[in-house]
Amino acid sequence: MDIILLERIKNLGQMGDRVSVKSGYARNFLFPLKKALRANEENIKRFENEKIKLEANNLETKKQAEKLQEQIKEKKFVLIRSASESGALYGSVTARDIQLIMQENDISISKSQIELNNTIKELGIVAVPISLHPELSVEIQIIVARSEEEALAQDNKKADIEEESNQTDLGTFFEKETDAPDYDSVQEIDPANNEENAHIDGEEPAEVDTSNPN
Repeated sequence: MDIILLERIKNLGQMGDRVSVKSGYARNFLFPLKKALRANEENIKRFENEKIKLEANNLETKKQAEKLQEQIKEKKFVLIRSASESGALYGSVTARDIQLIMQENDISISKSQIELNNTIKELGIVAVPISLHPELSVEIQIIVARSEEEALAQDNKKADIEEESNQTDLGTFFEKETDAPDYDSVQEIDPANNEENAHIDGEEPAEVDTSNPN
């Protein structure tokens, strides 16, 4: 099915692009959420008439998304769950669970904005992308633990690992810098001095044959 996009769709196109998609994707997702129109003559004219308004609305919603991005970027949310000794959860953490914990922290987003490809089934820290706008996303940290104390321990351990990794990378950088040749300390060789030194060492300088100009 040929459609006109009313906003940027990841891996599909920009606002105003005409693209082909499967009918089910258009009818069940794009059309109900007003993200696209069927690409017929009537809708093409409609889009051209409403283009300026759509672009203005897109700019305004992006500004609101940028404010929300500053509010929640790198934010951490703790979910307490029961788990086995190996760390496997008795159940799983879904996008709905993440939506609820964010709402408890006065952050209102829809479940569809949470880009969780697979449910979380183990204890640990998971980075979860949140789509705030077709052109803007942010990543939050979900800490799944048996208790608040365990969540804090997980977070501290992660911070220690990241700090150690940064120090290792920094040490490797300086090691490479030290091993690099010091071009500033290399002296230029004066051809005249080189000839003189060769003579001092007991080697006669080579004579140049000037009898044959060719």
